[in-house]
Amino acid sequence: LQKRMGEAVARVARKVNHTVENKTDSLDLANCKLMNFPVGIYKAMRSVTEGIQRISLANNELKSITSRFVTTFSQLRELNLAGNYLHRLPEEITSLRHLQAIDLSRNRFRRFPEPLATVPALETIDLEENEITEVPTEKLASMASLRSLNLRDNPVGPEVRLLVRPLVPFDLLLSPEKSSPKA
Repeated sequence: LQKRMGEAVARVARKVNHTVENKTDSLDLANCKLMNFPVGIYKAMRSVTEGIQRISLANNELKSITSRFVTTFSQLRELNLAGNYLHRLPEEITSLRHLQAIDLSRNRFRRFPEPLATVPALETIDLEENEITEVPTEKLASMASLRSLNLRDNPVGPEVRLLVRPLVPFDLLLSPEKSSPKA
């Protein structure tokens, strides 16, 4: 177990070093078995955090994202958090003025993460395969930049199916309605 943990830590360190040394605009920590965002990364990346525009933390074991994470990577345009155990986002997510796409598919959201409704540049929200039943339809309708909202494989209520163009200016992706089995 310790050997595997050591390998995981080394893999994260390599990925962080690659981003810092090459001054790339992306940090890919997908599939690293992370249970939280390692605090050491903030120090390691201090010199390049302003330039980071894309982060993938997909397929980890994250239960939450901290406000420090959001405020540190304030220039994010894309955030991939698919395949984790998230059920809410910090209020500070509203400060991500440049965020255009967020992938929260395959998580544990039961409600639409409302702070997203006030992220001004947000164009794409992927919430496929969560447990969402309620969606703040009025707030979504007022999101000026939103182009696509994926709610496939969520137990959303029938009122969400009424959100069709021209009511909302974005593409709403839903699973087909299940027809009741015939006896």
